[in-house]
Amino acid sequence: MFEFFFKYPIPVFTKGKFILLGAWPGWLLVLLAVLSAAGLAWLIWRQLPQAAPRLRNWRAWLIGGLEAAMIALLLLLLWEPAITVAELKSQQNIIAVLVDDSRSMSIADAGADGATARETAAVQALGKVLPGLDKKFQTRTYRLDSTLTRLEKPDQWHADAAATHINAGLRQLVAETSDLPVGAVVLLTDGAENSGGIDLETINALHNRRLPVHTIGFGKEKAAHDLEIDDAVVAAKAMADSRMSATVSFHQHGYAGQKAALDVKDGDKLLATREVALDRDGVDQSETVFFNAGDAGVKSVAFVLEPLPGEENTANNAVTRLVDVSAEPRRILYVEGEPRWEFKFIRRAEEEDKGVQIVSMLRTTENKIYRQGIADPSELAEGFPAKAEDLFKYQAIILGSVEADYFTPVQQELLREFVDKRGGGLLFLGGRFALGDGGWASSSLADLFPTFLPNQKGTFHRESATVQLTAAGAESPITRLLDDRAANIDRWRKLPYLNDYQDPGAPKPGATVLAQMMAGHTMPLLVTQSYGRGKTALLATSGTWRWQMSSQLNDPSHDLFWQQLLRWLAKDSPGQVTATMPQQTLMDEGHVQMTVVARDKEFTPAADAHISAHVIGPDDLSAMVDLTPVPNTPGTYAMDWTAEKPGSYVAEVTASRGNDELGKDVVSFRREDGVAENFHTEQNRELLEKLSDETGGRYWEQSQLDRLPKEISYSEAGISVRDTKELWDMPAVFLALLGLMSADWLLRRKWGVV
Repeated sequence: MFEFFFKYPIPVFTKGKFILLGAWPGWLLVLLAVLSAAGLAWLIWRQLPQAAPRLRNWRAWLIGGLEAAMIALLLLLLWEPAITVAELKSQQNIIAVLVDDSRSMSIADAGADGATARETAAVQALGKVLPGLDKKFQTRTYRLDSTLTRLEKPDQWHADAAATHINAGLRQLVAETSDLPVGAVVLLTDGAENSGGIDLETINALHNRRLPVHTIGFGKEKAAHDLEIDDAVVAAKAMADSRMSATVSFHQHGYAGQKAALDVKDGDKLLATREVALDRDGVDQSETVFFNAGDAGVKSVAFVLEPLPGEENTANNAVTRLVDVSAEPRRILYVEGEPRWEFKFIRRAEEEDKGVQIVSMLRTTENKIYRQGIADPSELAEGFPAKAEDLFKYQAIILGSVEADYFTPVQQELLREFVDKRGGGLLFLGGRFALGDGGWASSSLADLFPTFLPNQKGTFHRESATVQLTAAGAESPITRLLDDRAANIDRWRKLPYLNDYQDPGAPKPGATVLAQMMAGHTMPLLVTQSYGRGKTALLATSGTWRWQMSSQLNDPSHDLFWQQLLRWLAKDSPGQVTATMPQQTLMDEGHVQMTVVARDKEFTPAADAHISAHVIGPDDLSAMVDLTPVPNTPGTYAMDWTAEKPGSYVAEVTASRGNDELGKDVVSFRREDGVAENFHTEQNRELLEKLSDETGGRYWEQSQLDRLPKEISYSEAGISVRDTKELWDMPAVFLALLGLMSADWLLRRKWGVV
């Protein structure tokens, strides 16, 4: 229909350049059009008084506007309007036809004529497209899965490949045809890109070749009944027997308002379960679920949404994440300035937790300290450490009721470096000699606190205060006494009152208040913040021991809170050698990227270290890989390696300097083949339309394919010439003239001014 009125297909107008073929200059056309419009306006203004009341002002101006438009259109035709557009030369260009050969193309989508597999629909589409393309171009057909493979015959594909890498396939096509006149790309797919989307590098490569990508989509754009997990975010490493949290995101179609069970499993063992309410169709949801990490070892933790009746695809209801659970205890240095109940009850809570060891130094008199939990008699024999290599052996520090002047300037600077440079955790407790009363507000370490401390004495009060969680505290694993969110909030409200509190000041920007206390007015109780590579926290009381003494026998609230707080404080403190990966689950390809940071005993980057990784994998695989330094980043090393087979892998990383070993770290990862095709099985039309728009192509409905061979010719890629298309004889032009004249005559007749 468009071509009937406008003579040429749409690409001529979207890709062409408008020109005037007439010999007269364009400015003369504009001048004549303006003069004509001005002349008509003058006539209307002169004759308007005589025409009234038969012709009111707006009617006269409407007729004048129609006549001015008609004159302007006639003048434009005298200047011979045309469009120049690049067009591929016949039989001198190649059209690359890429057919998705992944397993998702075997899905049968229900339609008016019954269920039809996407591969069957793609074969039918090729039958419509290829004959028309073969008449004007040379065609090359490729099978697209994890790589791009040329086919001698279009039927040499079976929709059984484990993955679709559209991005890599397009980049491979551009590279392999760099010396060939490829005029356009036709991509037949459902858009299930398993490698993360089309990146800017691929788009730029297509732009440099001016190569348009025309996409033909297959499959339903949304499922009728499906529940799908999108992702599960959980820490890659954990301490043994620790409470972990995971954020599971998902969406659904066809089950709005219903409920589903979200399970966390380690093999056949159920770690946690909770019921989730399903939102509207297509809405992205996320739920936080808590579970126990269990014993040491590498765990494959599965997050499962139990299937609902009538689900079309249950293979996308679960994802698996690796968690490396370590039994190595975390050592925390606790410095207390006076004997008090809080000290005793914190140590008692820690005794039940094998994952944390508290090494304490308690000031009993002015010049005496009482040590507990030391590894040998020399530990803390001289008091608080004055050397980085001694202090940095700990993963976290607790400072109780002790004033700032207790520490020398060197020790204060070590405290800062412990958090900022070493990446440790630092917890400040309330007390008679703590916070503002201890002179910390005017010390060099005031910026370590997550609040603006009052710079005054008398901030510690021996009065009662009640506690409640904030919104952030209701979601935090530190303050999760009960798994159920509402029950946990209620449990905190019912905790026994504190017997003292201390004014911590206002929270700093970026700090997070997890709990508040009410004592005449509301003040922060538990506040956390990130600082450098580490983190700090403030608990503005010395009275949490009453939660144990005044609660029912065997109530775990006090001990559980302290165990979770201490684990949070120490668990993320890095060792001297830290290995990380951008993703530990490799989908359908084995490219392993690992980064290792090596530091000496003072946690200074070790630029001259030797880093090696011993990789153990399936089928008794054992490989030694040397890492290379990352330029301009001292102490950082990188590994590029390929995991050839699917399965689980463990890499033990060792860093050494000369004959001295700096440290070790262990990282686990897993290659999964064919799993990605189970997810996002609907047609990704958004991706296909974006790819076409950004490359100058078009997204095609299957009902439009008869026009593709003709419209694909308009491209600047390959061997092309610029053609001039005259516009004066378009039916739309004559219809416009006829319409303007008819409207003018009819209005004049209606208003009696013919």
